[in-house]
Amino acid sequence: MYELIQVSDHDYYIDCPARIGLVRVGGSEVVLIDSGNDKDAGKKVYRILESNGWNLHAILNTHSHADHIGGNHFLQEKTGCKIYAKGMECVYSNTPLLEPTGLYGGRPFKELKNKFLLAKESRVLPLTSDVLPAGMEILDLPGHCFDMVGFRTKEGTAYIADSLSSEETLAKCGIGYLWDPKMTLETLAYLKMLDAACFVPSHAPVMTEKEQLVRLADENIDEIMAIKEKILELCGVPVTFEALLKQVFDAYHLRMSAQQYALIGSTLRSYLSCLYEENKITYYFEDNQMFWQTQTGMPKEEA
Repeated sequence: MYELIQVSDHDYYIDCPARIGLVRVGGSEVVLIDSGNDKDAGKKVYRILESNGWNLHAILNTHSHADHIGGNHFLQEKTGCKIYAKGMECVYSNTPLLEPTGLYGGRPFKELKNKFLLAKESRVLPLTSDVLPAGMEILDLPGHCFDMVGFRTKEGTAYIADSLSSEETLAKCGIGYLWDPKMTLETLAYLKMLDAACFVPSHAPVMTEKEQLVRLADENIDEIMAIKEKILELCGVPVTFEALLKQVFDAYHLRMSAQQYALIGSTLRSYLSCLYEENKITYYFEDNQMFWQTQTGMPKEEA
């Protein structure tokens, strides 16, 4: 764990729970792509930098989830490096309490304010193409969250963040966190067309063959479509959100906890919004309760 692996002359990744990219940009200067999940991750990354005689020029955050920005604070305090993130990811990284707040939909209770959902604050600047090392480009990869990005280097390494899940994760979890199913599907279609010498996702195997990437992207697409069909099936009769959430947990053999309630609950709401906008489900209110139902049903009051 935290092994430095080289994939081209100047491109590397640090093998850890949320894989970190590292690109040598000239002399002893390097940039990181994400920083790990906490202060301890930051310390381990810093030891790698020290052992190689590298100076940290900047951290490029793909998105604002705590397991990707958790090392920001330590590394910035230690090196004075600049940190960049795009759009809403910059906003959330500067104000990490927004993450558990957004997931829960209100003031988060203490069990949601842990290192997995709440990173320590760092000073993050807006990501624009002009701050990138020469030859590096931004890859827009929204869907998993608001404005997630990846990066393609001049040597053809594509760091693609949380844009897809591994076969093992798909088999184990069935339903994983995402912000927007429609945008996620569009990103997966985009990845299938993306040319790169090496694909480095955060939570799936590193791939050097385009066919591997296409196959895994198709499996992720199939999983999202299956989840949509499952939700439509469960909404075949009117159901409240809480009852539907229990049915989803049961269907995918998940165990409820505060963190899973927030993550899967937020994801389910995103699927419901997507299906509603596709005119596949509707909602109505009765006895001060909100019910979801497929459009083939007969709701008592149109939304």
